[in-house]
Parts: sequence; C-alpha cells; structure tokens
Amino acid sequence: MTTKGILGKKVGMTQVFTENGELVPVTVVEVGTNVVLQVKTVESDGYNAIQLGFDDQRKVNVTKPAQGHADKANTNPKRFVREIRDVLGDYKVGDEIKADLFEAGDVVDVTGTSKGHGFQGSIKKNGQHRGPMAHGSRYHRRPGSMGVIINRVMKGKLLPGRMGGNRVTIQNLDIVKADTENGVLLIKGNVPGANKSYVTIKSTVK
Repeated sequence: MTTKGILGKKVGMTQVFTENGELVPVTVVEVGTNVVLQVKTVESDGYNAIQLGFDDQRKVNVTKPAQGHADKANTNPKRFVREIRDVLGDYKVGDEIKADLFEAGDVVDVTGTSKGHGFQGSIKKNGQHRGPMAHGSRYHRRPGSMGVIINRVMKGKLLPGRMGGNRVTIQNLDIVKADTENGVLLIKGNVPGANKSYVTIKSTVK
C-alpha cells in the first residue's frame, strides 16, 4: 500500500467557516519545508521508505555524524526526523516536501506524543470509581484489591503511575485546507500533543 506523509509542528486550535457557512474547529499544523534526508530501498535496507527531516537545528548542538548526514542532502541538521514507509512518488535525497502534498478533503492519520500529566492516581489515570466518602469508610481514592495472589501483582493491573507522554495516533482526520504560502495544514478536530510538539501526518490506512 502506497502512502504519503509529512512532518509538522502543532501550533494550536482555531475555527474556520466552510463555504456553506458551517463553523469547523481545526488544528493548525506548521509543516514548512520537509527535506528528504535518506531514501531506503528493498535492495539496500530490506524495505522501502524515505527519511524526512523538519525544523532546523543549530549546528553547535548536533554531532558530526548528524551533520554529515544532513550535508548529503545539502541542508541544515533537523530537530525532528522520521521515516515514511512505502511512499507514493519518486524521491531523491535533498528533495523538498511542502503543504501542497495534501489538499482539502484528504483523510489523514496524525501521530504525536500525548500531553504528560505526571504521576496520577487510579481515579484520574484509569477512570476508576472511588469508595464511599462517609466517616469510617477508610477507602476513598486509593486503588482497590490487588487480587487473591499474595506477594505479587498480576500483570496489567491498573495502578497509579505516570499518565500521558505516550505515542498516540488519531485516525481519519480531514484536511480542511492546505496553505502552501504560509506552510500550514488545517486539520479538522484535535491532534495529539501539546502546542509546539511535533507530529507525523500520513494518508490514512483505514
């Protein structure tokens, strides 16, 4: 299955009016100019993919191997580097990909890192119910029984812990507008992650 994809940075949310007057909430994703850093083939790597880089990084902050990798594409080192497998089209190292890769009406999957919430209890993290708040209950917001096995917690048990900061993909989102002049995509609805976080946008798989 061939696909197309681009890297971007989440700017934030706004709303736009469609031609028929409908108000649509959209997420603004800055895609700027993506650069092809490497082309992988079945013969050389065992699979087909292109490696994209987005958002220039200061040369003082990168290693020599990373600098040499960017020099092959005749570009600056990039902060965000990801692979897009089985890409539609014939790309060469150094090619640029912009917002016009997509057009209004395209359906995409967006992958990002969800917001981190730090250490949270079972109620907030896993949506569990609390115990009675009456006097003498002695069971309010803490986790419930650990099960019948002594000295061991069963695998998969929902317990307090770090919440968020996971790799999340939201599928079947519509492109409302592809603005090449400003280098942004307007995507209907919300996408994972905080503002200024990096996302990968690919044509949908379902």
